[in-house]
Amino acid sequence: MAINIFQIVSDKNWGGAEQYVFDLASELRADNRYIEIVSRNRRLILDRMRKLEVPISILPLKGMTDIESALRFARLIKKGKNIVHVHNVKDAATAMLARRISENKNTRVVMTCHSVAKPKGGPIYKKIYREIDKIIFVSDLARRTFEASRHGMKPERLTVVHNSVHHKLENSDKAVDLRSSLGISAGKKLIMFHGRVAPEKGVSVLLRALTQLDKERYHLVIIGAGETKYMGIIKAFIVANQLLRNVTFLGYQHDVQPLLAQCDFGVLPSVWQEPFGLTNLEYMMLGKAHIATDNGAQREYVDDRRTGFLVPPDDYRALAGMIERLIDDSALCAAVGAEAKREFDSKLCYSNFYNTLVDTYLSLF
Repeated sequence: MAINIFQIVSDKNWGGAEQYVFDLASELRADNRYIEIVSRNRRLILDRMRKLEVPISILPLKGMTDIESALRFARLIKKGKNIVHVHNVKDAATAMLARRISENKNTRVVMTCHSVAKPKGGPIYKKIYREIDKIIFVSDLARRTFEASRHGMKPERLTVVHNSVHHKLENSDKAVDLRSSLGISAGKKLIMFHGRVAPEKGVSVLLRALTQLDKERYHLVIIGAGETKYMGIIKAFIVANQLLRNVTFLGYQHDVQPLLAQCDFGVLPSVWQEPFGLTNLEYMMLGKAHIATDNGAQREYVDDRRTGFLVPPDDYRALAGMIERLIDDSALCAAVGAEAKREFDSKLCYSNFYNTLVDTYLSLF
């Protein structure tokens, strides 16, 4: 069935939703499906999306009162069978107004909820939710949280499609050898954190946990960027606790997987409810053990002590104990990493995600 697929992204910065769209658009293009990106005029977003070599339409996308965007988008969906995939409720409102203007009854609006949150209240938002053809949640936790609001949507319009990640080790031969470049001896474990360097990601908890460990036995590499104020706070903590020789910041890295492949294990100590951690999946895909917190959807894809390790959030002592255990037991670390890869390959791989999502699109016609 020939379907035109439009992915709308309107955030100012590159985040999880933008990476979700990028990977999905790449796969749709490879599958010879028509895919078009609709975006605001943001250089950071556009420069990366242009690498896909797919059509891109630039609209203001200013929110629910933005009539101009709806009018212009209506021209794009005037004919054919269309899926308009959005990633927030404001863009859903724009898509549905454009659908009315276009008078094309063969246009369906799909929204992915990337967070654990109750739906926005009020009669206008309720109307928008009820007109969306399908709402996709990235985890059962996200769906349950939404449904608890009793927003009146029919259950058949709600579905869960667990996220996944692409395998991107094509440039691994060009990756910097971290142990060599950072002078990390063979006797030290190379521990890694990657993601947004932000309070909700538990970076401060991780650093505090490190103060409980023997400095001769580990080196932590942090991949990711954060706000200047918070970066200043955690760097001051590192200096005050004499961790300068044990912690390295690499900043944002575009090709992160070849670097992750070099670690002994990962640590992702989020202190907020993770809707579905893509960073966790990257360690699993690469056959690496990782430590996560038990405060979101993690139990939907991490089997504690079998495919990963779960500790309470904001508990630096428990985290320190688990890190020390993996430092001490290389065999356990390797066994859990191998089991995590088997779990990913059989249940969580990108092809499973992609096929499920395409089936969801097709089911709407």
